[in-house]
Amino acid sequence: MKIGSQYFDLEHKSYIMGILNVTPDSFSDGGSLETVEDALRKTDRMIRDGASIIDVGGESTRPGHRKISEQEEIERVIPVIERIRAEFDVPISLDTYKYEVARAGITAGADMINDIWGLKWDDRLAGLVAREGLACCLMHNRQKPVEKDFIKEFCSDIEESLSIADQAGIGRDRIILDPGIGFGKDYGQNLRILREIEVMKRWGLPILLGTSRKSFIGIALDLPVDQREEGTLATTVLGRMHGVSVFRVHDVKKNARALRMTDAVLEA
Repeated sequence: MKIGSQYFDLEHKSYIMGILNVTPDSFSDGGSLETVEDALRKTDRMIRDGASIIDVGGESTRPGHRKISEQEEIERVIPVIERIRAEFDVPISLDTYKYEVARAGITAGADMINDIWGLKWDDRLAGLVAREGLACCLMHNRQKPVEKDFIKEFCSDIEESLSIADQAGIGRDRIILDPGIGFGKDYGQNLRILREIEVMKRWGLPILLGTSRKSFIGIALDLPVDQREEGTLATTVLGRMHGVSVFRVHDVKKNARALRMTDAVLEA
């Protein structure tokens, strides 16, 4: 898959997507980046630690988050995207589900749209991604958890996102799927889709996993958000063993090392 100017072998290799939240209220690192210079220093560190893609987010999507206007989100992410594009040779993913934010981000230099609603929130977004020829990550999400037959409904939801992409003209060679750990699922369903993530191979598309520091890890280990690193590493290794290609994480260096070790075993 081509993301920006770079090619990714998502069939045989694993990659890290480093999280760059320019938000005051993200569940894990909200408020840690107060200036564009802070964001650039973190970007540089993540690239040095092994990140192959930088995912810029301007609105927290943690449970109970406050939705912000498109203009406020644009004001947060655009200066950061512009500076990253000017100073680093790294593909930039924009974490948004809003058309106007995506349009502004693409103009600023974003190479990929990471949509937590799988093209279902804003019906203009799919057409924009298609016209611009961008890569996109389509995440599974829903307003309320499934009460019966979780896997069947999960797959049906993914099919709906893919249908929207197909109708808009987004090529399958530009789509990554994300099971949406922590979104529209209860604790047991988060564990189940992680255990049964190979069900997503039916579409023949690359899979991205975003479990970093999430609440299901906190529940499983009875630990606060700043002590979930080992739990995250365990899910990264498990995901790689089951064919996941891209891992969206906060702690780039340790997850990159865990993936290198896992890949060494898989390739032996």
